[in-house]
Amino acid sequence: MIETLKKIFGIGPSVDYSQLVKNGAIILDVRTKGEYAGGHIKGSINISVDQLSSNLQRFKNKEQVFITCCASGMRSSSAKSILKSNGYIQSHNGGSWYSLQQKIK
Repeated sequence: MIETLKKIFGIGPSVDYSQLVKNGAIILDVRTKGEYAGGHIKGSINISVDQLSSNLQRFKNKEQVFITCCASGMRSSSAKSILKSNGYIQSHNGGSWYSLQQKIK
């Protein structure tokens, strides 16, 4: 059960998000446009989680590294699963956009 929860919430080995961003990772903010307009990480791409599957053609390179984020980490976990199930194997759940922003400074 614990391992399942870790997978759902993207908890696992420590990830150096700052280094991933420096190396060209895409930060994918999966909140709504309204939430995104209220504050976001500079340079992030906003595609709401419910629109992600229909927008994957924007990302041709399946080797690209993605960091998903949202308000709390729930939608970003779903987004990570969508990416992985579509062959984007280098995806990480960054959790809330605000805490991710602190980690990449």
